[in-house]
Amino acid sequence: MMSVFSIAGRVAVVTGGAQGLGRAICGRLLQEGCKVVIGDIQEDVVKQTAEEISKEFNGEAIGVKVDVTNEDEVANLLKTAEDKFGKVDIAVANAAILIAEEITVADAAKWKKVIDVNLFGYFLFAKHAAIAMKKNGKGSIIQINSKSGKKGSFKNSAYSAGKFGGIGLTQSIALDLAETGVRVNSICPGNLLDSPLWVNSLYKQYAEKLGISEAEVRERYINQVPMKRGCQYDDVCNLLIFLASDASSYMTGQGINVTGGQEMK
Repeated sequence: MMSVFSIAGRVAVVTGGAQGLGRAICGRLLQEGCKVVIGDIQEDVVKQTAEEISKEFNGEAIGVKVDVTNEDEVANLLKTAEDKFGKVDIAVANAAILIAEEITVADAAKWKKVIDVNLFGYFLFAKHAAIAMKKNGKGSIIQINSKSGKKGSFKNSAYSAGKFGGIGLTQSIALDLAETGVRVNSICPGNLLDSPLWVNSLYKQYAEKLGISEAEVRERYINQVPMKRGCQYDDVCNLLIFLASDASSYMTGQGINVTGGQEMK
């Protein structure tokens, strides 16, 4: 008898899946026996990622270029999954950007871009994922949100505003789809302090804005976590597999924290 936690044989579509957390999610889905369609704005990188993780996990993944703010491209991403694998069971809205600026100096165009990718992009992806899933009478849409979707973020208003909006969008879509068999939930990770986003960008950004070293930035963020460590990819993926599986069949409209105790509501 197959476990209710099993997602083997299901078809998953993941945005922002070419690197970092997105790549880790795609790899874990392959490990669990899914077929995976990876969407990312970086065409060469996403195709290379699909090839590499297919070999690494002995599974089947394909890469598709997608700008999540372009509805035609988002619709094509879901259509590609249906054409290639016949259905869509799991949709992971992971694509996001972060531009941290204090409100009085925030560039309006950059602020809007964050909202466009993180909130409008989630809406477009969820819309077309829901269209595909309703045909089969079931499915799981999972947004990768943030602890910044639960509590304001210092000098980071665009990101936090988009993520707060994402929680509201998750709840609203969950209500729209509750009777269709399609569930919608958000995962709210803590700071992924070892991820490329932090290592290649955020430590430098925050060090400059706070006037301290990058090592001091890391220590500052570690000290904010009761469990005294950053969030790891596995912490997110473990919850994601649960939400994708039938084990969570009575859960929808939730924003679930994975923050080591840093956020508890």
